[in-house]
Order: sequence, then structure tokens, then C-alpha cells
Amino acid sequence: MRKSIEGIGQAIIDLIEGIGAVLLMVVEIIKVSVQPPYRIKLLFEAMEEVGVGALFIVLLTGLFTGMVLSLQGVLAFSQFNAETLVGGSTAVALARELSPVLTGLMVSGRSGSAMATTLGTMRVTEQIDAMDVMAVSSMQYLVAPRVIAAILMVPLLTLLFDFVGMGGAYFVAVITLDVDGGLFMAKIKDFVVPLDLLKGAAKGGCFGASIAILSCYRGYHASGGAKGVGEATTSAVVYSSISILVLNYFLDLTLW
Repeated sequence: MRKSIEGIGQAIIDLIEGIGAVLLMVVEIIKVSVQPPYRIKLLFEAMEEVGVGALFIVLLTGLFTGMVLSLQGVLAFSQFNAETLVGGSTAVALARELSPVLTGLMVSGRSGSAMATTLGTMRVTEQIDAMDVMAVSSMQYLVAPRVIAAILMVPLLTLLFDFVGMGGAYFVAVITLDVDGGLFMAKIKDFVVPLDLLKGAAKGGCFGASIAILSCYRGYHASGGAKGVGEATTSAVVYSSISILVLNYFLDLTLW
């Protein structure tokens, strides 16, 4: 009993220390981001890694998410002869919840793991230590561009997810299941306003920040050779995914 209590206490202490270390890293990222030199080339390379690298999987997920929502919506609303509501309901679900959350999870699995692996490999091979010895800020050179890129690119991916998802929903409902196309589009205009899309994109930016910060943190502090890099990558994806789900609740309380 005493050992279990001690174990719980140590876990709580480790959690608090980890949160503190992440917050200190965030402060350092903000500090180096506003200090010269400004590494624009590295930022564009990171934007390509985060945005372009995850584009296919995000669009594919968006397409089939919209198709599934539309199919299930038509089947459900057909019981009340209200199939035309599927357009508005699908659009609301995508814009407010599914697009930012699923985009974040896909970026976490693809780009977040890549960040953790890259930085972890550089850490265990002492490349980061060599940069620090040469008076090159590894935080500014390696971490800050990735965080800024994720904040910028995940909202754009979220909006693309919305567009492709609604395209898939339209195809299933209107072309496949013969729902009236005009009413389908009219209900979208009735249910969704541009502010919903902007709020969803804002959620995507918050998710992008959490993904990049946690992934870079785990990779930056990796140790133990190849095994340590693998563990850092795994934990980065897990922590990022959990942070997305937790942040989503609190952002919903704030935005809607």
C-alpha cells in the first residue's frame, strides 16, 4: 500500500515537472522567434514538411469522413422525410468539430512523429550538442520554425478538410442517393456561417501549436539511442493526440 502511494506521488511529481519543462520550452520558443536572425528558409521548409507532407492523408480522411456522415445522415433523416437536412448537419459537424480534430490527429500521426524522430535522432547523435557548442541556437534553428509552421499550416489543412468533406457529402447525398441538390446547398447556408469556419480554423491553429510543441519537446529531450528515439516518437504522437482531445473541449466552451 505504501509503495503504491509513493508511486502515485512520484507520478504526480513527474507530471508537474513535465508540464513545467514544456512551459519553459514555450517561453524559450517565443523568445527566440522574435530575435534575429530570422530563418525564413527554414520556416518554409518546415511549412512544406507539416502542410504538404500531410496534405494527402488529410484530404483522404476528409473525403471519406464527409461521405460517411452524409450516408448515415440520409439513412437517419429518411425516417422523418427530412433528407435535405443532411447538408446542413454535415457542414456543422465538419466545420465545428470533425475537421479541426481529425486534421490535428492526422498531422500528429504524420508530421508530429516526423518532428520527434528528426530531433530525437539529432539529439542521440549529438548533432544538437554540436550546434550549441558552435553558439547556434538549436531552439531557434530546429524548434521554432516547426512550431510556427504548424500554427500556420494546420488551419489551412482544416479548411481544405471542410471543402473536401462537403464535396464527398454532396457526392453521396445528391448524386448517389438522389437528395435534392438545391435544398442540400440551401441548408448548408442556413446552418453554417463563415464565423464557424474561422473558429474551426482557430481550433486547428491551437492544435497545431500543441502538436509541434509536444513533438519537438519529446524529440529534443530524447535519450538512449535508437530505442529512445522510438519511445520519444511514440510518446509524442500519444501526448499530441490526447492534448487535441482535451483542448477541443475547452475551446468549445470558449468559442461556442
